[in-house]
Amino acid sequence: MSEIVKTLCPYCGVGCGLEVIPEKNLKVRGDRAHPSSQGMVCVKGATVAEALDKDRLLYPMVRNSLDEPFHRASWDQALHLIVERIKTVHSKKGADAICMYGSGQMQTEDYYVAQKLLKGCLGTNNFDSNSRMCMSSAVKGYVQSLGSDGPPCCYEDLELTNCAFIVGSNTAECHPIIFNRLQKYRKKNPEVKLIVVDPRRTPTAEVADLHLAIRPGTDIDLLNGIAHLLLRWGEIDAEFIEDCTNNFKEFALLVQHYSPEKVALRCQIRVDDLELAAKYWAESGNVLSLWSMGINQSQEGTAKVSSIINLHLLTGQIGKPGAGPFSLTGQPNAMGGREVGGLSNLLPGYRFVNNPQHRAEVEQFWEIPAGQIAPHNGRSTWEIITGLERGDVDFLWIVATNPAVSLPDLERAKAALELSPFTICQDAYYPTETTAYAHVLLPAAQWGEKTGTMTNSERFVTLAQAFRQPVGEAKPDWEIFAEVGRRLGFTDKFSFNSSSDVYAEFVQLTRDRPCDMTGISHAQLAESPMQWPQSIVEKTRWVVSKRLYTNHRFFTPDERARFIPRHSRGLAEPPDSNFPFVLTTGRVYGHWHTQTRTGRIEKIKQMYPQPFIEIHPRDADELGIADNTWVEVRSLRGTAKFCAKVTRAIAPGTVFVPIHWGELWFEDAEANALTHPVACPDSLQPELKACAVQLVPVKIDTKVNLYQAIPLQC
Repeated sequence: MSEIVKTLCPYCGVGCGLEVIPEKNLKVRGDRAHPSSQGMVCVKGATVAEALDKDRLLYPMVRNSLDEPFHRASWDQALHLIVERIKTVHSKKGADAICMYGSGQMQTEDYYVAQKLLKGCLGTNNFDSNSRMCMSSAVKGYVQSLGSDGPPCCYEDLELTNCAFIVGSNTAECHPIIFNRLQKYRKKNPEVKLIVVDPRRTPTAEVADLHLAIRPGTDIDLLNGIAHLLLRWGEIDAEFIEDCTNNFKEFALLVQHYSPEKVALRCQIRVDDLELAAKYWAESGNVLSLWSMGINQSQEGTAKVSSIINLHLLTGQIGKPGAGPFSLTGQPNAMGGREVGGLSNLLPGYRFVNNPQHRAEVEQFWEIPAGQIAPHNGRSTWEIITGLERGDVDFLWIVATNPAVSLPDLERAKAALELSPFTICQDAYYPTETTAYAHVLLPAAQWGEKTGTMTNSERFVTLAQAFRQPVGEAKPDWEIFAEVGRRLGFTDKFSFNSSSDVYAEFVQLTRDRPCDMTGISHAQLAESPMQWPQSIVEKTRWVVSKRLYTNHRFFTPDERARFIPRHSRGLAEPPDSNFPFVLTTGRVYGHWHTQTRTGRIEKIKQMYPQPFIEIHPRDADELGIADNTWVEVRSLRGTAKFCAKVTRAIAPGTVFVPIHWGELWFEDAEANALTHPVACPDSLQPELKACAVQLVPVKIDTKVNLYQAIPLQC
């Protein structure tokens, strides 16, 4: 039997440990020793190896314009072309015309070398990632309320809580192993309450003690309404509020406006259900809140996160076992990307671009001239798109992500990508929808072909070890970035011999920061995953904490948490007489993002042969839409067609479609052809979860899966 290789599932932010037996037919199973997943694995992790050799990008390809075919190039030719283009753009238009769009699928080492290249050597902060679409509201909310990013909880809290409050997350399908841990615990402890807030009756909501099917856009109304009742009943932690927080009076004044009757009307729920939610919160000694995209992807995403945290501060439910505000990370290394500065407003070690001291610290560490790091935030994801529209962006490097499916207002985004004078698409697979907009394709090594680290939602760092050689001429992302840096003349900055060298350098930038990882190395991670904060004390002893804020001291200047009082603003695009429905979007259990990997796995394709739209029976009857018939969905920006799934699992006035289908996998079924780019002003995260649409029944006999050319019937 071959030696077992320990690695990490490359899908969601749960961070499940996997074991791979690298025989002729790879065997993948859950790692029972992994502290986060304890041997459990979902269908995505169990089948991940099946896509390793399907439709791989094997060697660099280049073309002069988008209407020409690609031709094969050597690595030397492709890198020479890239380096000369960077030099030309930098000299003629400046560093601000250079952008990179990365991904939470990148390993920490990939992220770090990219930050050093762009922000350090080239002097542009224009590195953003698809985590902007995923977790940036959670980041901003934690920073505003607690002084720093970083979920304060751990998965052990799932098995210690008295009440789990899940809002804006279909955890059972999107983070199934976390939900399995919670459900096992609840079966043994039936007194433990589960509240689920979601306009859909998802598999998560189906097993809840209380399901609040609120109207989309009323999350803050609900949260302030619960706070109103807790204050009215005196169910608050006055000592904690007095000793450990600021702004309580302002918050208490604001929530006076959220009486149960008003909140129930706005949310379209019953008053007694609102009161029951507040009762569960008040009577539970330990309350654990969990949220994901349903909160973050909103024009008021940061305000929603702050409103969740406000409830924890009001009742002292933070920094103790079984309690706290816990954002569930969407991607496998979205946490690692945040630690390493992988957004256009961040620097490594939970530092900020607009902080002069933080810039100086990183400049000194990287040994680059003072003032080399630009003093202003770089372009966010949507600002890259608008920069392309204006002609301000001349160089775009896209890594391990598929924006030609995942960006909002998709037709506008595609049109902007067509305007790019020079785009690199660095990916493991070909084709993707985004490769159609590239001038250069670079083959990237993927899961199992490179060794590097990822950090999950509970701050556990896991080493994903290689167990085979990269296919064709593929290379690890960090090696590609480093070689470009050397060819640009920054040889001494990129003298890494291995990914462990990269990680060893990066962790030094976390010393004495909230995300201290100076006690972590590849060698130690090869033995077991490690959780931060973890720092070396007296060279031999490590300090680690499962939870943050156990001493109720926060990362603010006065070490107090902040109440952030926020009124509800509602949806950026509410329904009206022309577009009377609210469209919400999300994932299904088996697929991941835009199907770049899962769409090539037969078992998963059979689970979901085509996209669909969920419609409440009342709405379907009024429009003459029958189950299993075709519906055209229209918004102000575009149209899409889906097969109707008439179900009481969706609230009246709301419809749901999954996000996964791009034009390679199905015709006219792109959810983001409908969504808008209006974003949270604090986090710049777009409101991908809600837009106004109209529904029109259509007659279509057959749909064709373009990628496999298989006719599908509705």
